[in-house]
Amino acid sequence: MAGKAASAVDTLGYTAAQLGVEELLASIPTLRGTPLVTEQVAQVDSKDMSFELWRLLALRCAHQLAQEDVAGVVVTHGTDTLEETAYFLHSVLVPAKPVVLTCAMRPATALAPDGPQNIVDAFAVAAAEGAHGVVAVCAGAIHGARDVAKQHTYRLDAFTSGDAGPIGYVEEGRLRLVRPWPTAGAGAQAALRKWTDARRWPRVEIVMNYAGATAAVVEALVAQGIDGIVAAATGNGTLHHDLEAALLAAQVRGVKVVRSTRCAQGRVLSLAGARLPDSGGLPPVKARIALMLELLA
Repeated sequence: MAGKAASAVDTLGYTAAQLGVEELLASIPTLRGTPLVTEQVAQVDSKDMSFELWRLLALRCAHQLAQEDVAGVVVTHGTDTLEETAYFLHSVLVPAKPVVLTCAMRPATALAPDGPQNIVDAFAVAAAEGAHGVVAVCAGAIHGARDVAKQHTYRLDAFTSGDAGPIGYVEEGRLRLVRPWPTAGAGAQAALRKWTDARRWPRVEIVMNYAGATAAVVEALVAQGIDGIVAAATGNGTLHHDLEAALLAAQVRGVKVVRSTRCAQGRVLSLAGARLPDSGGLPPVKARIALMLELLA
């Protein structure tokens, strides 16, 4: 969205995070005259998102949401880690107003950039009567923070909500809802305090299952003093027997282990007596955030 390339026909070789928020909004004529408060919380390629930036962003969102004259918050964000930031904010905020993340698949210098329309749509959602919770808006679709995921590397409609489907759509500035607005995660306010006060964030890594998987990565992580591991399992939470044995051994040693699935849709349905707990339907990257917040407790 804020990226620049040397040529208008180059939509791949751009440098991210080049335009400030004021410059982004100034390029959208339909927003002129709209009462906006802008704040440059950060200017970073979203692949380089950090826990410290999450903390700062959550605190600034909480501050703005508490203002009586603020109807909602729009956050411009890179596509690479948008789903993680959205889920984090969903987990630590209790917004009675909307927090809308939006993004772009093409740089601002492209012949037909998608960022301006996504921003306009995001403002329509943020100003909508009755809107609340953390959502993402991209290519005219409104996705809940718990469900949204980037599922394509190039298309403008790169995001989906998997089995759940979008919350709704923005059509010529009007909203058409097909599902209710999301509710805040349980214990969100306490989670924000713990995240804000933490001197050290728990270290949680993701380990993938695949043909020929071994115990080596898990054993190395345990030796380093890892706090938690999310297993991106195959299918319905299945694990190579060597990897599973290593994860069970890590669990015995006090490492928190959770099973998710590398499948793009569906969730792990655990059998009775399963020795490794499942992620409650969260994909690996979001299960990692949930586990970090759990370990902070």
